[in-house]
Amino acid sequence: MAGFITFFIFLIVALMVLASCVKIVPQASALILERLGAYRGTWGVGIHFKVPFIERVAKRVNLKEQVVDFPPQPVITKDNVTMRIDTVVFFQITDPKLYAYGVDNPIMAIENLSATTLRNIIGDMELDETLTSREVINTKMRASLDEATDPWGIKVNRVELKNIIPPEAIQDAMEKQMKAERERRESILIAEGEKRSTILVAEGKKESAILEAEAEKQAAILRAEAQKERMIREAEGQAEAIMKVQQANADGIRFIREAGADQAVLTIKSLEAFAKAADGKATKIIIPSELQSLAGLASSLKEVITENPQK
Repeated sequence: MAGFITFFIFLIVALMVLASCVKIVPQASALILERLGAYRGTWGVGIHFKVPFIERVAKRVNLKEQVVDFPPQPVITKDNVTMRIDTVVFFQITDPKLYAYGVDNPIMAIENLSATTLRNIIGDMELDETLTSREVINTKMRASLDEATDPWGIKVNRVELKNIIPPEAIQDAMEKQMKAERERRESILIAEGEKRSTILVAEGKKESAILEAEAEKQAAILRAEAQKERMIREAEGQAEAIMKVQQANADGIRFIREAGADQAVLTIKSLEAFAKAADGKATKIIIPSELQSLAGLASSLKEVITENPQK
């Protein structure tokens, strides 16, 4: 009975040892295998078997991209301003063997390396340049860290400055400067708006004056055309009246001639025409000499008739 229990215990221990010799490596992971303390190999994805008591898994390595947020580090700018900057480093393990045997504590090594690199870069820059050159600082730090961590089997993909914390006095000065700049921009915008408004009002008045002048011009043209048409109609009416008067005179003269009137009657009619022409307004009437002789003859005949009314 005691022998059976011993065998059963031995069997359980043997199964546990065999189970510990079977290793399954998941995706994006690697195992560092050592034999009697020496590097034996690197296990990738899949199932692997090791020799019990002789081989052991020395380190499990994560091959995914990792992110490390380091605490703020004090740095001094070129113009002697002390500020605090915290960085975020994105890295990935490319060689598990170098990562396992290259450096004792890779994360702490990267942190110290990033702090010294950041101090070197910021020490060559002034405060204003530091605040506006994040991308330049990120690029320089990534290049420096990637070169330094290459012997450790680490690839630094990206470095970002998370926060730049200047002293409180500098922050107050920057806030006052920003406030003054915003007020200046506000004043400029107000002035530009007033200028634009004045220009628009002036342009409106100008266009209004142009339209009024154009309207006055069109009205004057229309009035001139109306007056011209009225004068034309009046002239046509006067011409038509004159034509009718002349036609009536011509008809009267023709009627007299057809009636057999002598030269004396024609002379008297001519004198009457001159009298109508004077219309009581003319002070002088110029009569041709032929009509004057005829008028004298008519006066003589009138006197003779008056002196001898009975004859």
